This record gives sequence, C-alpha cells and structure tokens, in this order.
Amino acid sequence: MKRMIALILALIGIVAAVSGCGGVKRKDNRLSIVTTIYPEYDWVREIAGDKADITLLLDNGVDMHSYQPSVNDVMKISNADVFIYVGGESDSWVEDALKEAVNKHIRPLSLMDTLGNKAKLEEALPGTDKKDEKTEYDEHVWLSLKNAKLFCDAIAETLANADTENAALYRENADKYISRLEALDKEYADTVRSAEYKTLLFGDRFPFRYLTDDYGLSYYAAFDGCEAETEASFETVAFLARKLDELELPAIIKIDNSDEKLARTIVDNTKTKNQKIVTLNSMQSTGTADGNGYIEIMQQDLDALRQALNSETNGG
Repeated sequence: MKRMIALILALIGIVAAVSGCGGVKRKDNRLSIVTTIYPEYDWVREIAGDKADITLLLDNGVDMHSYQPSVNDVMKISNADVFIYVGGESDSWVEDALKEAVNKHIRPLSLMDTLGNKAKLEEALPGTDKKDEKTEYDEHVWLSLKNAKLFCDAIAETLANADTENAALYRENADKYISRLEALDKEYADTVRSAEYKTLLFGDRFPFRYLTDDYGLSYYAAFDGCEAETEASFETVAFLARKLDELELPAIIKIDNSDEKLARTIVDNTKTKNQKIVTLNSMQSTGTADGNGYIEIMQQDLDALRQALNSETNGG
C-alpha cells in the first residue's frame, strides 16, 4: 500500500509541476471538502450547506475495512481544502497521501484524534472468536451520538478557519444540527431506560462498542471487532445460543451488508428457536444513493434496538 501511494504521489507531483500550479481554483470560491465515509459527508453537508463542494470517497458500497484509494481518490485529497477521515487502523494509507498534497494549506481532520483519550480499545468478551492480530482502538467512533456532537463542533471550527467569511454560518448550522443529535441521544437514553432487557447479542461482527457504552448496555458478539474474515467456531455458536436461552433475549442482531446465516445458526441452536433477527446499520459502506441522512439512519437503529430490548416487539 505504501509503495502504491508513493507512486501516486509522485504522479501527482509531476502533474502539478507541469501545470505550474500548487492548487486548484474553486467554483464560486466554495471550499473543496473530501470525506472518507458517509457520516462525515452528511455532517459536512448539514454544516456547510451550499458553501462547499463535498466529495465522498467511499460512495460505491465498498466497506471501509477493504477500501484502497485509487489514483483519482488521492488526487481529490491532494487538491482539497479540507480532508476529513476516521484516522483508525483502516486509514493507515492517509499519512502518506497527505505528505505531498498539491494544496499545501489542506486542513486534515481525524475523528480519532478529535476523540483523543475517549477512544476505546476493542474488547473481547467470553465466547467471542478472537482475531489473531493485536488489539486495536475501535475506529467505529461515529456510532455514538455523543461523539457525533464533538465531531460536528470540530468540523464547524475547521470550516470556519478555512473560510472565515462564512464562519458564523458554519457555527450556526452546527449548533442547529447538534440540537437534533442531542434530542435523538435523549430518545436513545429514554428507550434503554424503559427497556425490558439491557443486553444485546450480536450474531455477527461488532462495530457498536461506542453506542452500547453510551447507554450502559451489556453485549455479546461472535467477533470482537469488524474485520473477521473467518467463520465463527462451533464453540462460539454454542456459547451465544446458550446466552440467548439463559437471558431469554427476544432477538439477535446482525449488521448491515451481512447475511443472517450466522445469526440464524445461533437461533437454531437455542431451545425455543424463535428469536427475531434484527439489523443495525453501522454505516461502514453507506453511500449517498441510500437516501437517508446520519440522523435518519441512527433513528432506524433505535427502532431496531427497541425490538431487541423488548419481548413484546418480537414477531417470532
């Protein structure tokens, strides 16, 4: 990967030298902003409005864990005014991409750096199939409405510093959007507080550490993170099936873009075999064509949580 990025950057440098320009002209003086994943894109869209041209790199259904930037992608970053990325293990390519950016005044913003010491390590629970690699910080930081408020503040400040003429607008838009995040955060807290159950069981990968911790939910999962490429072991399936029986949970969870094969196998190994399978959207491969904004998707996830935490919503 590093060698590929180096070759791309060398090509970009040649193009810049030939054109005799260290940057690009902006259409109508709008900011050029590049984001890696959909939550970042949607936050910027809400905060910047029509004052920016926004590019979403992962806009084709590619999961962030398997994404590799193309020459065109790196060119877009190189010429951007602002580049927003997660900053976790999946973004190991970013440092090289930023080193020789054509626009020397580019303002990079890392979500992980913004979160700082609030970032959480991936945690393996009993019964979980562990990866053979070292423990990493959980990079799914956007799946927390509390984190999202911090990120939107940081985005507004970054845009305000890059475009002082519209600084007040960016901050005003961010304040309005953060109010909506706070309202949904309260709805999540109220839902969990009144829920019949306080434990979630994932028959899948597990990107929801930040969300479960926000509301004091316990959880079990087939894998300790999101990059597992192997099948769950028989021991894990049996353990999770026993937990469903022991806790009498009404549902098991899978994540978006994952079939329900593993979840169904776990259910089939329980005594009652009637637990519902519900889906939580992790937004790891969401694109603009999906239609819903970040808040709408988080609202849908809340609806799914209600099914997972209350037996009366179980359709069997």
